[in-house]
Amino acid sequence: MKLAARDAARYFARPEPDRAGLLIFGADAMRVALKRQQVIAALIGPEGEGEMRLTRLPAADLRKDPAALQDAVKAQGFFPGPRVAFVEDANDLIAPLLTDALAAWQQGDAQIIVTAGALRAGSKLRKLFEAHKNAYAAGIYDDPPGRDEIEAELRRAGLVEISPAAMEDLSALARMLDPGDFRQTLEKLALYKLGDNTPLAPADIMACAPASTEADLDDVLHIVAEARLGEIGPVMRRLKGQGVQPVGLCIAATRHFRALYAASSDPGGPAAGLARLRPPVFGPRRDRMARQVQNWSLADLEAALGLLIETDLQLRSAAQHAPAMALVERTLIRLAKLAAL
Repeated sequence: MKLAARDAARYFARPEPDRAGLLIFGADAMRVALKRQQVIAALIGPEGEGEMRLTRLPAADLRKDPAALQDAVKAQGFFPGPRVAFVEDANDLIAPLLTDALAAWQQGDAQIIVTAGALRAGSKLRKLFEAHKNAYAAGIYDDPPGRDEIEAELRRAGLVEISPAAMEDLSALARMLDPGDFRQTLEKLALYKLGDNTPLAPADIMACAPASTEADLDDVLHIVAEARLGEIGPVMRRLKGQGVQPVGLCIAATRHFRALYAASSDPGGPAAGLARLRPPVFGPRRDRMARQVQNWSLADLEAALGLLIETDLQLRSAAQHAPAMALVERTLIRLAKLAAL
């Protein structure tokens, strides 16, 4: 049977132990692996692998030893409880072996959990599980996790009290990060809030979100947009010492001012404009940019974008004579002066 995305999320959290098997497939190996870990942990519990109730069977090994799958499904261990035969990296070549194993499956046998990469609709493996009356097939796609999935991950990490603003920021963060990085961020948040009974707030998320070079770039971009002229020079020297490239800085500044322009020109107001940005802006950075929009007119933002585009063309020109970083710094100073008018 085929599991829809919403049904699959619920099933991974509370799988049915009397099912013969489950196929999890998708192009993103990390997403597939996380769902496989979740469903196996829910089936056999935290001690299941230590109690030898989990058998791992790489698909490549099954082609050399076809009887291994049947043996794993029928074997009885020393410890009571549900058992799992996990087949990793499956493809259509082992579909006949899985067909035989599912046909011979009986109550009390190990449940067959199979993972695979992207499978076409006509795949033999996919058709086998989708047509089987006592097995499921679930496709994992690159869509960002929904609110239900995020809430389930939060509960798993031990985070229960979440403010509405923090939930919005987590939803934005989930769209920006890979699934593995997002789960690690939630685990980091759980440790960060250990012993703290106050609801999770946007400031907590900012403290635990993965750091990147963009955080350093943000410093100078906020300084420019807020017309803090005297702080541009020291920050630029620090960025130069860190190896930030002039072209990258110019691109980041252009992206920042385009975001301000989009927010300023949105019919629903700056908050609505910032909410529509992709990638999304969240937390204190969103609030800070909303305040910056108030200090810029549309005409000034258009002029700022014109200066940045002109600077970018000069940086890429073969006829450039001025030092590249000095050229960018001069442009940023001109932008800050424009904001101060």
